[in-house]
Amino acid sequence: QVQLVESGGGLVQPGGSLRLSCAASGSIFNINAMGWYRQGPGKDRELVATVTSGGGTNYADSIKGRSTISRNTASNTVFLQMNSLKPEDTAVYYCFLNRGGFLYWGQGKQVTVSS
Repeated sequence: QVQLVESGGGLVQPGGSLRLSCAASGSIFNINAMGWYRQGPGKDRELVATVTSGGGTNYADSIKGRSTISRNTASNTVFLQMNSLKPEDTAVYYCFLNRGGFLYWGQGKQVTVSS
């Protein structure tokens, strides 16, 4: 079993910052990658950011330069620091873990960017 527990999210002003975290537990050996997808109102799911097993990172063009994904290997936790947030960043953010090509999901956290 794999369990993902997300924290963070909430309401933030445009231009503000927010940090998401995702802690993994269970059968988490041989992890390929972790990261976040998001799905805004009326939009398709979008891959936001990933960190691979080797520590490499990738970002969606829409958020590149405004966010940083990092990991704490000891605690099996990943973090997404989001800065200069825009209303179009409003979405439910779902943490994922890729193990052997199968995706496991967190419960999702609402991020709302609004004045």
